[in-house]
Amino acid sequence: MGIPVSQMWTVASYVLKQRLKGRDRYPLTLMLEPLFRCNLACAGCGKIQYPAHVLKMNLSPEECFKAVDECGAPTIAIPGGEPLMHPEIDKIVEGLVARKKYIYLCTNALLLKEKIHLFKPSKYLSFSVHVDGQKEHHDFSVCKEGGYDIAIEGIKEAVKRGFRVTTNTTLFDGTDPNSVRNFFDEMMELGVEGMMLSPGYSYDKAPDQQHFLGRARTRRLFRAMLSNRKSNWRFNMSPLFLEFLMGKRTYKCTPWGMPTYNVFGWQKPCYLLQDGYAETFDELMASTKWEKYGTESGNPKCANCMVHSGYEASAVHDTFNTLKGFLATVKATFSSRYEDPEADRMLKESIQPVHAPAGLVQISTSQQETEEVEV
Repeated sequence: MGIPVSQMWTVASYVLKQRLKGRDRYPLTLMLEPLFRCNLACAGCGKIQYPAHVLKMNLSPEECFKAVDECGAPTIAIPGGEPLMHPEIDKIVEGLVARKKYIYLCTNALLLKEKIHLFKPSKYLSFSVHVDGQKEHHDFSVCKEGGYDIAIEGIKEAVKRGFRVTTNTTLFDGTDPNSVRNFFDEMMELGVEGMMLSPGYSYDKAPDQQHFLGRARTRRLFRAMLSNRKSNWRFNMSPLFLEFLMGKRTYKCTPWGMPTYNVFGWQKPCYLLQDGYAETFDELMASTKWEKYGTESGNPKCANCMVHSGYEASAVHDTFNTLKGFLATVKATFSSRYEDPEADRMLKESIQPVHAPAGLVQISTSQQETEEVEV
C-alpha cells in the first residue's frame, strides 16, 4: 500500500461524514497554488505563461489558511509553480500540519536539498517530487539537462532525513511503457512511499499541444504499463482510479472533488480549466455550472481528459458509496497483479513513433486508433 493507514482512515471518516450529511458534492483534496512562478519551463505546463506581474504574486500564509478552513478537505496538494520558491512556504506548511491536514508539497526538487532544513518530518507532510520517468525522458519533459539527477538527489536526502516522499509523474503521447515500468523499479529502490501517475492533458495554456494523450491512447498506455505488475510497486492513488486509466472502469468527472485556490481566488471549474473565479468556496460550489464539464457534457475542452483532478475523486466516491465499489477497492489493494497476456504483447511490440520527439517511443497498434469521447 502506498498510503498510510492513518491517512486512509482520515479520508474514509471524512467521506462517510459527508454522506451522512446527505452531501453529493464535497471536496477531497484542495489544490492550493500559493504562486505560479517556477525555476523550470516545462513544455507541458501552462502556469508559467502568465505575465511577469502575475508570476511575482504570492498567497500569504493567512490567505492559504483561510482557504483551507473554508474548504474543509482532509488533504492539501500544494502545486505551483514551484512551491519551494515561496518565501514563506515553511510557515504555510507548519500551519497546515497544525491543522492536521495531509499535505503533498509538489516540487521539482531543484531547491529541495537547499530548503529541506526549513521543514520537520511529520506524518502529515509528504514531498511529492515531480519525476516524469527515467533520466532521458524526464530531462526532455522538464526541458533541463541534469534535472533528473537533481530530483533523485533530493529524494534521497528527504528519505534519509525521515520525510514521507512520493513521486508525481505525467505521461505524454510517445511514452515508452517499458521505460516507465523500469522507472517504477528505480523509484521503489529509492524508498519512496508511493507513486502518483497522470496522463498529460492539453489544456489551453500548455505551450506544447502536440504530445498530449487522447482517451483511447491513455487506456492503451496505462493498460500496458500497469498490467502484469510487480508486487512491490506502490501507488499513492485510488486503485479504482488506476483501473479507470487502464480502461477497466468508466467514471463521470467530479471537478468539485479537487477544487483549486490560487492568487486569483477559487478557480472555476478545476485545476486545469480556467472559466472564471469565485471569492469564496461556497460561491464556487453554488455558482459553477458543473453540468457544463466532464466528457459526458459534450464540452470539447473536456473531451480527452482523464486526469486525477477530475476523476480520482470519482473513484474514491465509488469506494465509499457502494458495496461493490468498496469490495473492488479491497480486491485491488491486496490482489493487484492484473494478469493480461495482450498487455504483455503490447510491451514487446513497442516501436518508435513517426512524430514523437527523439528518445520517446509509443505502443504499436495493429490498426489505426481513433480517439474516444464518452457520452
